[in-house]
Amino acid sequence: MIIEVLKSKLHRVRVTQAELNYVGSITIDEDLLDAANIIPNEKVQIVNNNNGARFETYTIRGERGTGTICLNGATARLAQVGDIVIIMSYAYMEVEEARKYEPVLVFPDNDNKLLK
Repeated sequence: MIIEVLKSKLHRVRVTQAELNYVGSITIDEDLLDAANIIPNEKVQIVNNNNGARFETYTIRGERGTGTICLNGATARLAQVGDIVIIMSYAYMEVEEARKYEPVLVFPDNDNKLLK
């Protein structure tokens, strides 16, 4: 049996931009993508802690070191600049592999920068 499990999470990042007139997706600082083991174009689920919205989209690589978290297209309607969101990616695994797997959890600071 194959199940879907949490692969990685960016916990409590702050939305820095919302661009309604864009094709879609979420732009994420490349440092954050690397730290969370999330690749460009990967499907992610986003939870907005401020309004409870939950939605899915795909990632776009943002400029490294900027702390960018930008909701693009329709997702820009689901959060405001300054909102706190959790970004999660998932993977399919055999049950035995999933029992041993430890997800990558990233806890950036209030400016979406990695803690040293």
